[in-house]
This record gives sequence, C-alpha cells and structure tokens, in this order.
Amino acid sequence: MNYVHIIALLAIIQFIVFSVLVGAARGKYKIQAPAMTGNEHFERAVRVHMNTLEQLVCFLPALLIAAVYWPQAYVAGAGVVYLVGRTLYRQAYVANPGKRGLGFLLTFLPTTLLVLAGLVGAVMRFAG
Repeated sequence: MNYVHIIALLAIIQFIVFSVLVGAARGKYKIQAPAMTGNEHFERAVRVHMNTLEQLVCFLPALLIAAVYWPQAYVAGAGVVYLVGRTLYRQAYVANPGKRGLGFLLTFLPTTLLVLAGLVGAVMRFAG
C-alpha cells in the first residue's frame, strides 16, 4: 500500500471538505456570490480555505518528492501531522483566529521538514 499517496489524497479531500464548508457558510450567512465579505464567520471559513490552498502548494510536492528519497512510513507520518494540523487550524480559526497557532505550526513544520528532506535526498543522490 502506498501510504504517501493515501496521505496526498486525504489532503486533497480535506481541502474539498473545507470548500464545501465555505459553501455552507455562504448559505448560512446569506453571502451572495461573488461576494467574499459581509460576515466575519463566513470570512473565517474563506480564509481557512485559502490558507489551506496556500499550504497545499508547498505540502503536496514536498510530500511526493521526499517519498522518493526517504522511507514511506516517515514521510507519511509527517503527512499525518500536517492533516491533523490543518484540522486543528480550521477548528481554532473558525472559533477564534487568535488561537490558530498550534494548528499552523503542525502544518508548517511537517511541510518544512518534507521540503528539507526532499532537498537533502536529491542533493545526496546527485552527489552520490
């Protein structure tokens, strides 16, 4: 079983769920498209969704590249931390944006680790 691919697909599913939650907030707070403002709670849902997209741009390639050079279990483990971090980030941001720090760290740190792991792996392979 390719754990890394499962984590990548779960990250995409998580992003889709966040998108659906934005749509639900749009309906709940009666924000007509294409408006992106008008209710603080709706804006929080949108911001979580957009921040998740911003994180995915770094996370997904880093995950897949790191998996080429390092054991799948370790890379997938970092991916699990990312997924948990994104969930915590969303919960905190929707409730109180000032409390999003832990979720952000649990997203940012695994992504940074995966970027470095991919880079080190590629350099080692090139040098070796």
